[in-house]
Amino acid sequence: MIDWTYDSGVYELVLAAPPCNEIGTTMLAGLQRFLAQVDPDAHTLIVRSGLRQGFCAGADLRELYRGLCDAPKEQHAAAIRGFIDEIHDVMDRLDMLPLTTIGVVNGICFGGGFELALTCDILIAEKSARFCFPELRLGIVPGFGGIPRLRRDVGNGLIRDLLLSGRSVGAKKAHGCGLVSQIVANGEGLNAARALAAQSAKFDPVARKAAKAFIKKLPREELAEERELFVRLAQGPALFAALKRFVESTDLRPYLP
Repeated sequence: MIDWTYDSGVYELVLAAPPCNEIGTTMLAGLQRFLAQVDPDAHTLIVRSGLRQGFCAGADLRELYRGLCDAPKEQHAAAIRGFIDEIHDVMDRLDMLPLTTIGVVNGICFGGGFELALTCDILIAEKSARFCFPELRLGIVPGFGGIPRLRRDVGNGLIRDLLLSGRSVGAKKAHGCGLVSQIVANGEGLNAARALAAQSAKFDPVARKAAKAFIKKLPREELAEERELFVRLAQGPALFAALKRFVESTDLRPYLP
């Protein structure tokens, strides 16, 4: 479930789909509905989770597994490509919104959830925040545009660490490397975001939009390369086997490292 409010030029977009805001067809449709109605006169978007568990655990792996089980194998490539193309369209549109976008991250921010957070201009991390790219455990790479966006924002060193180790990093390290702009106490992220939104409202809208367009470019070539690599790896046997293990796991939170 996705819900949003709009007041005085500020959108607050709330992710609230238990267990931890997994991105599947329902979440994707909600994001598309939101993007279709954005007021061009708005100045700020705040993206946050309404769940204590975290911001977003990533792609809906159970839905992906069911889709692969239900479709003939010869249709897998087209189905995966269609979903990834749709995801990239939404992520790119969020990335390039002519608003100041602020992500408030609490708890788990893994995989596709991390990639969603990276579309935001500014990230605020509550102390509970954990960031991770666990995709290699599934036999794939991040496929929602995360690597090109992370490289754009913080450089290659952190990318290699996160991708090749699969480990998570906390709010303190994320702040130290420039991934997040500030750390706040648990439960205080929204207040901090609203304070930033109030500051953004003071700026000339033409200058604000021009500044964002100048400093934040869409890495189109790298995004296309990542998409092709993901589609190719997703057709291998490793992904299906990993998804089967995930779905059959009795762990209450099998996405954790």
